[in-house]
Amino acid sequence: MSDEPLRILQVLRAPVGGLFRHVGDLTEALAARGHTVGVIADTLSGDARTEAKFEAIKPFASLGIHRMPMPRLFGAADITTPLKLRGLAKEFGIDVLHGHGAKGGLAVRLVRMGNGAMVALYTPHGGVLHYPQGSISGKVFRFLERAMLSQTDAMIFESAFAAEAFRRGIATPACPAPVIHNGLTPAEFEPVVAGRDAFDFVYVGEFRALKGITYLLDALVDVHAPDGRPATLIMAGAGPDFEDTKARIAALGLGDRVHLAGVQPARQMFGRGRCAVVPSLNESLPYVVLEAASAQLPVIATNVGGIAEIFGPTSGSLLPAADAPALRHAMQSFMDDPAAAATEMQTRLEFIRSRFSVAHMTDQIEALYRQVIAARRAA
Repeated sequence: MSDEPLRILQVLRAPVGGLFRHVGDLTEALAARGHTVGVIADTLSGDARTEAKFEAIKPFASLGIHRMPMPRLFGAADITTPLKLRGLAKEFGIDVLHGHGAKGGLAVRLVRMGNGAMVALYTPHGGVLHYPQGSISGKVFRFLERAMLSQTDAMIFESAFAAEAFRRGIATPACPAPVIHNGLTPAEFEPVVAGRDAFDFVYVGEFRALKGITYLLDALVDVHAPDGRPATLIMAGAGPDFEDTKARIAALGLGDRVHLAGVQPARQMFGRGRCAVVPSLNESLPYVVLEAASAQLPVIATNVGGIAEIFGPTSGSLLPAADAPALRHAMQSFMDDPAAAATEMQTRLEFIRSRFSVAHMTDQIEALYRQVIAARRAA
């Protein structure tokens, strides 16, 4: 059993952002260990780089990449897609269904109901916890989460923060529910050197209110270099608030200081900025913080989600969320003393180098797959 190759389906809704990156890394690593993997993703969402990312993981997804409709909230596809997924899983003889995010997790556990031949694991990635508790969608998703726990063979939390938030907001899982941090590849620990024409700050992420972009722009207004030159910012990404962000830049008179680069690879963008800024109002364990730190950039970030787990011994420098003055002070401190920021960066780098790797992440997830399969067969 311990050496037996597994047949695995990774299921997610939106093929964008850190969740998609996690699924891609896991798919490649599992395939390298001899497992047969397929990927199921939504047909209704994506960004400018989605197809290129699918092409990159296609060689490792020997069971194929399949697109099925998965609405963000609720729709007829919440019934039809699990039925299609069940047929696909039966056709492929799947051992493990691994759902990522609220909709991916719901789909795999609906498939598992009444099927003793496969196990269902669920990684929330924040998921349902991003929906306000008082909203109708938040109440419905929380109800479904509690109801689906009986169909969950194991849960994986990417941060201790996420695990505690789930227990506090939903329930304590009766199944195995370890914290397994996301990991980076060895190549990502190679330094990225900023060019001579680099911007002072770089933001990489979605353009949505949850990411704290408004506070970042407000903070930038009064940040200057020691010689009086106004600080500059390059922003990469897309999202529902992109046009609002453009309007905010214009209203603040930042048109000459902020460059919008569109959707770009994070590592490429790190070469165009001297300090990464992550002003989020809510997170789980954001890849962009890990990626910037491993690329050896100083990072200014808010104390939300599991970011403190990444910052480790440097977590004292994390900022309160939704606090433009605190963000402005941190950005000005970087401008005034970049050497101090570089020293802190090295401390953070050594902390994450030994704790966050794709190999370590995959070791733990693979062992959990085998553990729950053995438990299901013994039941």
